[in-house]
Amino acid sequence: MSAPSTGKFGSRIGFILAAAGSAIGLGNIWRFPYTAGENGGAAFVLVYLGFVALIGIPVLLAELSIGRASGKNPVGAFETLDPKRGSKWPWVGSLGVLTGFGILSFYSVIAGWTLSYLWRALSGEFASAMSPEQSDVIFKQIISSPVEVVVMAGVFLLLTAVVVRGGVSGGIERAAKVLMPMFFVVLLVLAVRALTLPGGGAGVTFLFEPDFSKLSGAAVMSALGQALFSLSLGMGAMITYGSYLQKQEPLGLAGVSVALFDTAIAVLAGLIIFPALFSVGAEPSAGPGLVFVAMPAIFDQLPMGTAFGVAFYALLAVAALTSTISLLEVVVAYLVGERGWNREKAVWVVTGTCFLLAIPSALSQGAVDIQLFGQSFLDLMNILFGNVSLSLGALLIAVFAGWRWGADKALAEMKGMPMGGLWAVAIRYVCPLAIAGIMIYILVTGNFF
Repeated sequence: MSAPSTGKFGSRIGFILAAAGSAIGLGNIWRFPYTAGENGGAAFVLVYLGFVALIGIPVLLAELSIGRASGKNPVGAFETLDPKRGSKWPWVGSLGVLTGFGILSFYSVIAGWTLSYLWRALSGEFASAMSPEQSDVIFKQIISSPVEVVVMAGVFLLLTAVVVRGGVSGGIERAAKVLMPMFFVVLLVLAVRALTLPGGGAGVTFLFEPDFSKLSGAAVMSALGQALFSLSLGMGAMITYGSYLQKQEPLGLAGVSVALFDTAIAVLAGLIIFPALFSVGAEPSAGPGLVFVAMPAIFDQLPMGTAFGVAFYALLAVAALTSTISLLEVVVAYLVGERGWNREKAVWVVTGTCFLLAIPSALSQGAVDIQLFGQSFLDLMNILFGNVSLSLGALLIAVFAGWRWGADKALAEMKGMPMGGLWAVAIRYVCPLAIAGIMIYILVTGNFF
């Protein structure tokens, strides 16, 4: 008996928007600006862009090729392309499914924070003068409220489940065609507004005029980690979406388009946040709290600050939703394709189980002292799945595409992609060595980005 069909994307633009939505998320709007801010700005951005070109795009194309060539979910893909009895490669697909599930459990918590902030922006709470210290108090109140953090994570998972329940063309593609254009419009409006702020030019200088004296070894490694995280590599999402791509579509063009969209969004996010920060004299190296602590403190100082705040946190929520959709779809596709479940059952079982795992992550940030190995539960999940597991998955996928399955077969799936020989060199040598380097760096230094 054949496994149930998971469906296909109905159009090229539907695939590009959905895959771009998977890559574009809090990693672009939340993580990229504060990581760039902590590592000197423009010099970090240049290294990040180099890693996207040399490593991110080759691994992305490898995942899409594996997905479309097999037409299967991450586990089924490796079983199809390496059918040798006793092959261990399907475990790489299993790692991707597990990674997607693990990331979704803590990512939904941070996504829930965006809903909390959106509500406060709509209620006008950020319209009154507020110091960074007062903003920090609000952030701590949110993450310390057990009811609020758990409920908001649950609401976000519910929104995600409703979209994924609709299937590939009826749910994911339809949502992407609405959410992503809206996302781009709001992002552009915010960028234009930020660039016209008094003193905002200093933020542009910070972002685009490199000072290489500020570039450390840790900054280089952070740039590589950001490239992997930002493009959703190593978690099976692009293998899954690649399996939904029609055979006649030019895979190389589609993959590069996704990477360009993702990179452009990260840079645009910098063009929103850094001019806004410099216009009010705020510090760009505020760290992970940049979006949730530093930004609310400057909304009241901006013309039309309330509208700016509402649009900004609505943007964050949409970015998070397009990513959680792909994370949930990875696990659902596995259960539908390999276990024979119907989509309805798979969506609700995975969502419910993920919600249970999200609860300790939600509570561990202030409501309850939940620590393991000296880390809060959410931070530990981020280290295990968002850093280590993600990097390991990307490394193994590069080795599989370049050596086990073969770069020639992957290139055949790309159907005459320009500079195919360069891609083969990158996927065989550059990507494995660079990703292995970052993993060794993590293990030796304990610097988890």
